[in-house]
Amino acid sequence: MSHIDFHGIIPAIAVPFQKNHEIDAVELGRFARWLAGQPGITALMTNGHTGEVFSLTPRERADVTRITVEAVKDQCPVISSIVCEGIRDAVEQAKWAQDAGASGLDIMPPHHWLRFGFKPDHCIDYFNAIGEATGLPLIVHIYPAWTRGSYSSGLLAQLAALPHVAAFKMGEREMNKYARDIKEIRASNPTKALLTCHDEYLLASMVQGIDGALVGFASLVPGLIHQLLTAVKAGDLTEAMRVQDLITPLKDAVYGDGEPTGEAHGRMKAAMELAGIIKDGLVRPPTHAPNEVELQAIRTALQHANLLKA
Repeated sequence: MSHIDFHGIIPAIAVPFQKNHEIDAVELGRFARWLAGQPGITALMTNGHTGEVFSLTPRERADVTRITVEAVKDQCPVISSIVCEGIRDAVEQAKWAQDAGASGLDIMPPHHWLRFGFKPDHCIDYFNAIGEATGLPLIVHIYPAWTRGSYSSGLLAQLAALPHVAAFKMGEREMNKYARDIKEIRASNPTKALLTCHDEYLLASMVQGIDGALVGFASLVPGLIHQLLTAVKAGDLTEAMRVQDLITPLKDAVYGDGEPTGEAHGRMKAAMELAGIIKDGLVRPPTHAPNEVELQAIRTALQHANLLKA
């Protein structure tokens, strides 16, 4: 499948591991098929933060994409994140993802930008190089406003004008900038899709007028997030608040008072195991599994949402 419908739910998928911390290809394929079959799912995304991408080698990232594509090729397209430090590396890994069957690419900012910053032309050159090398639709992965890897509203408007850019993964985590960015992107090119990636406050970010959601939390509660987006798009705030009330205790148990982190992804995988979604919530070091207090909070939240496996 090559066409990507960005007007729905796109889970950034978790990766099951074996006891020796190798990728569990069989379980990954089974999980991907289950997830792709949930209501409202229009694509899957591999190699996001939820997929513990920083613990994977470049070749393993391509393997995760290939396994996922083979599992869901008759159900939905697959997008792969690209996490690199330079243009040559990014083009190479983007081609590996394309060869593995990816239908689109989510482009994270190079992480040295977080330390040293960047010029707008650096960003434009980066996206143009990847887009021209692959011809695949690109998602602009927006980092939190407080980081040096965040894009200004003006730069986002420039990116919206690029032909290879198809969508924006909106992760500002500062609502004033979030609103400004939506306005600037819409003014530049209203055909580009806007996707919330605010796992920790979904309803608040959805009511800003976005098109879909690209969130790791959809690996755990795809049905609830679909119900929430459906209610928001229908203008049914009462229903949206009811669904959010089911999500909130789980959000608190997984993310606490902060943003998604490695440890939060570990808590989410533990919740996925307790809900019967994956066989084992094992994480790769240096991420740690949740402690017993955290596990009890996860069990209580799953029970509240009627998702705890009997």
